[in-house]
Amino acid sequence: SAEKMENIRNVSLGLERVRADRIRHIPMAFGEADVIKAVLTLPGVKSVGEAAGGFNVRGGATDQNLILYNQGTIYNSSHLFGLFSLFNNDVISNVELYKSSVPARYGGRISSVLEVNAREGNKNRFTGSAGIGLLTTRISLEGPLVKDKTSILIAGRTTYSDWLMRLIPENSGYNDGTANFYDLNAGISHRFNKNNHLFVNGYFSRDKFSFNRNVSYQYQNINTSVRYRSIVSDRTDMVISGAYDKYNYHTLDTTNAGMGYDMAFSLQQTSLKADFTTRMNGKHKLNYGVNAFYYFLDPGTYLPFDDRSLVVPDRLQREQAVETALYLSDTWDVTPKFSVELGIRYGFYAALGPKDYYVYDPQLPRSPETVVDSVAVSDGNMVAPYHAPEFRLSMRYAFTNDFSVKAGFNSMRQNIHMLSNTTVISPTDIWKLSDANIRPQKGWQAALGFYKNLMNNSLELSVEGYYKNMDRYLDYASSARLLMNHHIETDVIETKGRAYGVEVMLKRSLGRLNGWLSYTYSRTELSQNDPRVPDPVNGGNWYPAPYDKPHDLKLVGNYKFTHRFSFSMNLDYSTGRPITMPVGTYHYAGGWRLMYGDRNEHRIPDYFRLDISLNIEPSHKLTLLTHSSFTIGVYNVTGRKNPYSVFFRSEGNTVNSYMLSIFGSPIPYVTYNIKF
Repeated sequence: SAEKMENIRNVSLGLERVRADRIRHIPMAFGEADVIKAVLTLPGVKSVGEAAGGFNVRGGATDQNLILYNQGTIYNSSHLFGLFSLFNNDVISNVELYKSSVPARYGGRISSVLEVNAREGNKNRFTGSAGIGLLTTRISLEGPLVKDKTSILIAGRTTYSDWLMRLIPENSGYNDGTANFYDLNAGISHRFNKNNHLFVNGYFSRDKFSFNRNVSYQYQNINTSVRYRSIVSDRTDMVISGAYDKYNYHTLDTTNAGMGYDMAFSLQQTSLKADFTTRMNGKHKLNYGVNAFYYFLDPGTYLPFDDRSLVVPDRLQREQAVETALYLSDTWDVTPKFSVELGIRYGFYAALGPKDYYVYDPQLPRSPETVVDSVAVSDGNMVAPYHAPEFRLSMRYAFTNDFSVKAGFNSMRQNIHMLSNTTVISPTDIWKLSDANIRPQKGWQAALGFYKNLMNNSLELSVEGYYKNMDRYLDYASSARLLMNHHIETDVIETKGRAYGVEVMLKRSLGRLNGWLSYTYSRTELSQNDPRVPDPVNGGNWYPAPYDKPHDLKLVGNYKFTHRFSFSMNLDYSTGRPITMPVGTYHYAGGWRLMYGDRNEHRIPDYFRLDISLNIEPSHKLTLLTHSSFTIGVYNVTGRKNPYSVFFRSEGNTVNSYMLSIFGSPIPYVTYNIKF
């Protein structure tokens, strides 16, 4: 009953919750239950293509999403080229996505918040589960260390995906490559008494792949967190948490012994949060607290691979910064029909030394040649302090028990930027802290929603519209060099963005037939208005963002024949994403060159995919020692060759176009799971 009425009673707009058992029934590539792929089935959430890392929410870039795992921050959420996410669904408790009405306790990103939490281990008896699929295998164990008080949960997952690389044609030069990953989860929960709980969680993952024997890529995620939850009084709850997060990558190239190199990047973050909730006189619920973050970033090292290499060592200056914030919000039930949530978050950010900052001629475009001065900042001193309030407002009026209208507004700021000249998250992306030359991103969003329950509350209908404004988003200049660039501020351009759209969703949560059908119409456009840029993209006019896909239709359904047998389907259709195409050729330096038109003026063909699966759940007989389940399915039933990208080559006197598809044929799969 609570799940039926949640969309009517909740004050928040744009809040999506996905249960772990629902994720397991969504057909996905190779049969692997995947949190990020489940999020991509929701309205307003898109990606630039199949198996792309990252996701875009209501027109925001991939780096504008705050991804939290047990209160730790995730900077790269993908495994194996984006085929899988780093979350092991066997240990997931709940998933919440805030597309708007972001609570005041969250900050640091201007688009959305995805909060994923691991569940507690069983405090009564030892149990376990395992699963094997076409590409991965996994196992989890849980049980009490002290019965009814302390429990432990351990889970691991690995892959054996090299056979997939062998299927690549030999003439590609890539079929001798390798690709693998593994991740580990561990959690301990302890209940001191009914009012005090302690949670300790750790996560480690490692990816390594190479397209040939001489070039390899590897990256790691490390997340640890400690949370103490206490019911201080009948009215006040408290959660104190601390987390340490690290993301790093290495690229090794030994193709030429004389030019072999090891390039690396590292980002570390430490955070401390204190969150309080106080319920007052039955009408007010206060949420308040303080957050503190410390960032330590090694933006790049370029070193010789061994003694034979002639590469000159190079190291970019290390970056440090601190960020603190105070917040307060009040959820006020003005009347039984009308509720308001009003919040404010005030953040302070400052970059720290040691670092040399360059001062550029304000009348000229930024370049190494226009440096007029440099300022050396000693260790511990602050530079470029930025501070500003962020506002959160949500209102709900319930006309009847099954119909409500909501409106909301939120403003946010972002002090860390991902610099990439690709449209997806990749292992070689770098992150940049705001400083004297690169200002924080900022944005705001206004939203309006209508919510109606139908057929005795068994169907939920929602219609949400939004308008989002983004400022100081970093796009790259033509011929930009993002790796090992000591003057990176000269190759990125402050860009404005705007996004607007309407999302319609029909959802059935209970019964034999459950799932959701959604349609989204949205637009996302960018404009370069930096006066120091002599030749902005498209003359400074608005142009579509790389992830602008106006029409989006999604259907996720599951029909239960019995408690053990069910059928699932996933349908996905969207407009093709924008690309920049050549509009002519010209002869230069003895050869024909391509002349490109305006950026993102054309589109690749539309995307369509249908997936199906048959799920066989475990037997309900309690006397069995183990319980097995199977999932048999087909990914991309119609075998459509959906284009991931379209590219062009000048070959002789002609220009030839090529289309790349990730999965151009049906992919059958079988997944076997066992519980014990």
